[in-house]
Amino acid sequence: MSLADIKADIKALVAEKSCGPIFIRLSWHDAGVYSTGKLTGGCPNAAMRFTDAGEGTFGANAGLPTVALDLLKPITEKYVTAGVISNADLWTLAANVGIEAMGGPAIPTRFGRTDAASSAESVESQVGRLPDGDKGTDHLREIFHPKGFTDKDIVALSGAHTVGKCHADRSGFDGKWTEDHLTFSNSYFTEMLAKEYADEVTAQGCPQKACKKSGTIMLISDLALLEAPYRETVELYAKDQEAFFKDFTAAWVKLQENGCEGLRDTL
Repeated sequence: MSLADIKADIKALVAEKSCGPIFIRLSWHDAGVYSTGKLTGGCPNAAMRFTDAGEGTFGANAGLPTVALDLLKPITEKYVTAGVISNADLWTLAANVGIEAMGGPAIPTRFGRTDAASSAESVESQVGRLPDGDKGTDHLREIFHPKGFTDKDIVALSGAHTVGKCHADRSGFDGKWTEDHLTFSNSYFTEMLAKEYADEVTAQGCPQKACKKSGTIMLISDLALLEAPYRETVELYAKDQEAFFKDFTAAWVKLQENGCEGLRDTL
């Protein structure tokens, strides 16, 4: 049971189930609760697997303790139960393997994250820790700056929306950001700049922006990146996918390692 074995199983699962995007969201929401601002603490500890309270019950995490973990269950039972890897490390690795399998950059993964023993090890709330899709640049800074991210990092991390889609029964938003939503590329930025979007409200009452011609969407928080000073970086990434991949990798690894100590390069 080697690291290569785990990666191969994840890659096969992503190919079979097209689940790379939800694994990205799983890792992001596990690690993204970290903060050093008015709120402190939080780290990637797989607390979402407990649904009696805490992070497994957060509205922002809807679908992760069920859909994502159900997809990952065979691999979890094979490797986590055997003590080869922690849940938190597996979630991190699943996202990174998924990104590369969908055409994105190779993300270095370090190991040593400790799993929460119960929901009591969750942070107190998603509020102030995870971003809301219906808010603008001030909100993005309030969420990301206390995690140690710059405005440029915010744009790079938002580029993960190049894959996946919003599900009305989970977030209240509905639709895919890009036309090829299973390919990790800079299309989030190219489409954002090229398309015209109109206001719409989903059946769940959530405001979003829609491109009627392509059937794709953007959230208010996405199009907020067209404002200064973010727009300059959006335009850079639209022209230079390599620059996006480089900056995304650096910011993404930082996100996945925030709040962790003693991580190592091997299992």
